[in-house]
Amino acid sequence: MSFFKNIFGKTEEKGPTTGEAIQKLRETEDMLIKKQEFLEKKIGEEINIARTNGTKNKRAAIQALKRKKRYEKQLQQIDGTLSTIEMQREALEGANTNTAVLTTMKNAADALKAAHKHMDVNQVHDMMDDIAEQQDVAKEISEAISNPVAFGHDVDEDELEKELEALEQEELDKDLLKLSTPGGELPEIPSTAPKDKPKEKASTKERSVEDEIRELEAWAS
Repeated sequence: MSFFKNIFGKTEEKGPTTGEAIQKLRETEDMLIKKQEFLEKKIGEEINIARTNGTKNKRAAIQALKRKKRYEKQLQQIDGTLSTIEMQREALEGANTNTAVLTTMKNAADALKAAHKHMDVNQVHDMMDDIAEQQDVAKEISEAISNPVAFGHDVDEDELEKELEALEQEELDKDLLKLSTPGGELPEIPSTAPKDKPKEKASTKERSVEDEIRELEAWAS
């Protein structure tokens, strides 16, 4: 199998994505930070050993200081590695953000291009001219419909004035007729005779008899 691979060439393996690379860098950062904490703890322990054995066991104190130096050197190397990894991770995150932004912008540009695919600037101008022309036509039609001048040509204004004078004269005649009758209206004729009319006739007869008696008495005297 390796013989054929050498002849036809080894298949190129697909590399990790930007997101996968960023995740790996973060995991490496976490591991190195834990290593830092461990080394700082060991450095503190070696310092305590050196202090404790400074006067009692000089050799042990010197060995502790040597180990402390090695730990400090490792810690310094880890600090540099962390700085490099942090810068690389930030660069990858920036590239990932730029890629996402560019992809979104490209998709938007493609969508805009597809939307304008069947549109032409000259056609748009022609369409807008047609719309403006039709709006003018609609305005003229509305003005023609709402204009009452067309209905006034068949009417004779002199004839209308004569008709108005006749109506005014008719109203004047009615007013004069009302003034010629008292109360303005003719008295109504009752449909039935009043009930108290016989009493009025009886009282009239009684007054006539009394008057005749008075006249006889005056003549006799």
